[in-house]
Amino acid sequence: MSVTVSDVTFAYRSERRILDQFTLRVEDGEVVALVGPSGSGKSTVLGILGLLLRPESGAVYIDDKAVTARRPTRHERSRISWVFQSMNVLAGRSVQDNAAVGLLARGLTRAEANAVAGGLLEAVGLAGFAHRAIETLSGGQIQRVCIARALATNPRLLLADEPTGQLDPETSSLVARFMVAAARRSAGCLVVATHDPDVARQCDRTIDMRLEAARP
Repeated sequence: MSVTVSDVTFAYRSERRILDQFTLRVEDGEVVALVGPSGSGKSTVLGILGLLLRPESGAVYIDDKAVTARRPTRHERSRISWVFQSMNVLAGRSVQDNAAVGLLARGLTRAEANAVAGGLLEAVGLAGFAHRAIETLSGGQIQRVCIARALATNPRLLLADEPTGQLDPETSSLVARFMVAAARRSAGCLVVATHDPDVARQCDRTIDMRLEAARP
């Protein structure tokens, strides 16, 4: 699917405007990086693209249909998935349980969910890890589980907010490659907010939020 934010303005309460007539269109299958310092609006753009934040003005379009004028439908939200820096996982559960949790929430049987999760764990380089406790994995491996979990529901839009921020450079590069490759395989689009130039280089296009903020 394609997603567009058009002439969007947004501020948190009485703070300065984080976004001022900001426009971005992401085409189906495209991988886009949002770069810039903390406070430049990267996470805000992701929140608006992900239909979690409503702009003060402007519009959001999914497949060229406006969604900000009304409440997003469950179907619209179901096409979007997230990967976060915090790597939220189900403690005390297996790798497979963590990868399959979204599928179970959507009504798949345990066998169906495990089959899909197992294939995705293999795709992100974690074949043979399904029955290990999530706590036994390294930070990079856990983040790959989070990527598998995000892709399990076959999202058309994958949003990643500083997904490598807590990882060492070598692991960060590896996780970024898995994430970009997985998004390309799913034929969806990926928007990633990052401080990491190596992550940005792997994307099709880079949006520098500092330049956006400086526009008259």
